[in-house]
Amino acid sequence: MERLGGTSEEDDMEMDLEVKEEDDDDERSRTLVAAEEMGGGFFEEEAASSEQIHIHGMGGRRSRPKEEKERTKLRERHRRAITARILAGLRRHGNYNLRVRADINDVIAALAREAGWVVLPDGTTFPSRSSPSSSQVGKPAEASPLTVAVAAQTTPHLKGLSPAGGQISSGDNRQCRLKGVYTLPSAYDGQYRQGVIVGGERCNENFPLVVSCKEIANEKQVIDLPQRLPERDFAGTPYVPVHVMLPLGVINTKCELVDLEGLMKQVRILKSINIDGVTVDCWWGIVEAHAPQEYNWHGYRRLFQIIRELKLKLQVVMSFHECGGNIGDDVCIPLPHWVAEIGRGNPDIFFTDREGRRNSECLSIGIDKERVLRGRTALEVYFDYMRSFRVEFDEFFEDGIISAVEVGLGPCGELRYPSYSVKNGWRYPGIGEFQCYDQYLIKSLRKAAEARGHSFWARGPENAGSYNSRPQETAFFCDGGDYDGYYGRFFLGWYSQLLVDHADRVLSLAKLAFEGTCIVAKISGVYWWYKTASHAAELTAGFYNPCNRDGYASIASMLKRHFVTLNLCSELRTSNQQAGFSEALADPEGLIWQVLNAAWDVSIPVASVNSFPCYDRDSYNKILENAKPLDDPDGRHLSSFTYLRLSPVLMEGCNFSEFERFVKRMHGMENPSFVLFLGPCIGSFSLHFISYMYDFGYCLLDVFA
Repeated sequence: MERLGGTSEEDDMEMDLEVKEEDDDDERSRTLVAAEEMGGGFFEEEAASSEQIHIHGMGGRRSRPKEEKERTKLRERHRRAITARILAGLRRHGNYNLRVRADINDVIAALAREAGWVVLPDGTTFPSRSSPSSSQVGKPAEASPLTVAVAAQTTPHLKGLSPAGGQISSGDNRQCRLKGVYTLPSAYDGQYRQGVIVGGERCNENFPLVVSCKEIANEKQVIDLPQRLPERDFAGTPYVPVHVMLPLGVINTKCELVDLEGLMKQVRILKSINIDGVTVDCWWGIVEAHAPQEYNWHGYRRLFQIIRELKLKLQVVMSFHECGGNIGDDVCIPLPHWVAEIGRGNPDIFFTDREGRRNSECLSIGIDKERVLRGRTALEVYFDYMRSFRVEFDEFFEDGIISAVEVGLGPCGELRYPSYSVKNGWRYPGIGEFQCYDQYLIKSLRKAAEARGHSFWARGPENAGSYNSRPQETAFFCDGGDYDGYYGRFFLGWYSQLLVDHADRVLSLAKLAFEGTCIVAKISGVYWWYKTASHAAELTAGFYNPCNRDGYASIASMLKRHFVTLNLCSELRTSNQQAGFSEALADPEGLIWQVLNAAWDVSIPVASVNSFPCYDRDSYNKILENAKPLDDPDGRHLSSFTYLRLSPVLMEGCNFSEFERFVKRMHGMENPSFVLFLGPCIGSFSLHFISYMYDFGYCLLDVFA
């Protein structure tokens, strides 16, 4: 097959004629069919006349062999397929008004207009605040070899931002090898920060959109690429500490430190990029594994000593839940053996769904005040554990090595019900199920219903679906469903208040045990079905947050009473969720802002953690946007960030470079620069166009393969 990256001018002319011929044939066929169906002589005469004119008009065109025509058609079909894929990507991920049969010129024009340029009907293109010069219209640019620096960052979307000048020049399409190294300077130098047009206003006259020059020398060439639009500059912004969560298996079930040398090597590398500290889970199932009030802290003591020697801060998590079965769990750490033994005789100490399935990930909040754990209540068990930790590591508290303690409040350490348990068959984006059917919570519901004067309300919803139902499939969660009726409001108010009361009691004891130390409580981010009226997934998880009620204000007020820091997840983008599961009506960004505002309205600190492993710049940028909101009138920002978690993948070259860059930006420092190596090119115009698309955040896969 002939070259697809570029063709000669004669071939282009022939392809245009061939396309026109195909279009005329199609139109002529449609006209004749209409004539047959209508049976009218007028249509037949029109078709014949049109055909005659067409034949006479084409008489001067030279004839071509059939094989050449077929090759031309094949090339044109391939080009149309490429254009179709580009159009599909722009329509899906952008906001472009492109006609159904748009060609590549329409694509380029749409991108240019979106970037703030003026594109005339004849193709003349110039910046919105300047006029086209005669030298630019219809005259190709001269070529010379250059190596162009490209800003090293992921660019924002096109809307509202455009480069301030420049033009795209065409060149020879001969295949060649690209020679050269592209050195990427900091995207935050002064010359880049001002070189944009915002809202159509020019900020800098020296910011070229595309500089395209080349020179063929010894069959080698270097092609200039356009500079990327600058990201937000975080230099000089508030300092946000960054901690890294240690691996789940750093302490084994015998409370022994695993792979000491490997861990020290990795932590030293993290120290070299100035992270502030590390975070570690202190598992209840390891420390108090065999008998009540028999605590084994040996492995943790050795670990804490290493962290102190490296002069890093330490955040600890009181993990009262089991590990294993959730996303990201690569080890299994069950609840203490003696608790599991009690559970076999009395399974109601665990959360229970409507079908009677037990969830042994953590203890039910129904036994907070029930003496069912060898003579102790669940609250007493939690307090004894925290007090033992405080006494064991007193010197680390006194020296300020332990800077914060996160207290586990439910499954995964989060304040919520285990409503979307994978063990019970849940799959994203199911709404989950209510977890209030153990005998202790049923007794509490009965008392609440009697106090309300409606004893027949002492039951869970019977029409709330199952784990993998959608809201509109249930009579309880659908629009106008029972969730907003008298019974629904009573039940959901009771269900969510139990969760707030549980956190209130546990955090009160934590303040007693860790007086003078920062206490942290983690809130789960249940963002799927957030764009529905009922917010069904949040309701089953215990957050009474339908569209007509703020379900996080009461939680923030409770945390305020104990001066507790709120911790939430913050790296997900709504656009990514819509692309993968558009039917889930998810909105993680909307949820994050609601929780942030609820916390900041009562002036409590907010920290964050990533919910999934992230190594790409886009995820880091989203975390930065949430950590340091742009133009916040009160200058509010996150108090700290914890990266989840240390792994060999994070320590790989490219991933670690991105993480180092992220840490510097969280600390309010300038960004490091990169060196980008580019391989063989495919022709100057094609390379320029791909570069142009990449610089505006689009990815073209196998377009010119």
